[in-house]
Amino acid sequence: MVSQTPTGSVYALDLSGLTAPEVTFWSMWDGDEVIGCGALKELDPRHGEIKSMHTLAHFRGKGYGRALLTHILAEARRRDYGRLSLETGGTGPFAAAQALYRNAGFTDTGPFGGYTFDPHSVYLTLELD
Repeated sequence: MVSQTPTGSVYALDLSGLTAPEVTFWSMWDGDEVIGCGALKELDPRHGEIKSMHTLAHFRGKGYGRALLTHILAEARRRDYGRLSLETGGTGPFAAAQALYRNAGFTDTGPFGGYTFDPHSVYLTLELD
């Protein structure tokens, strides 16, 4: 993610962000290898944000990302969020991520939470109610 995004346009959570009380983090494993991860951040009691979703390149296209997204969506619904949003890269390397989210029903939105417009970002949201 970081290597494909211009400096100043990286919004992935670092370790301290991933361990914040409002963030729940999951990892995917194949044997003893971590193959992907993702997080759910509570923005307010009815609005969550998907953060730091990533699958290793050689595991992409095999359904792991979709499975993690399905898990995060179920957790967001369990928490009774009315909306789930995310920011992802707006360039070619992020086309598969954009397709994953759009296929799950996410639609374009503007910056949300603490984001401001960034030409290297795409902002998506999904109404859960």
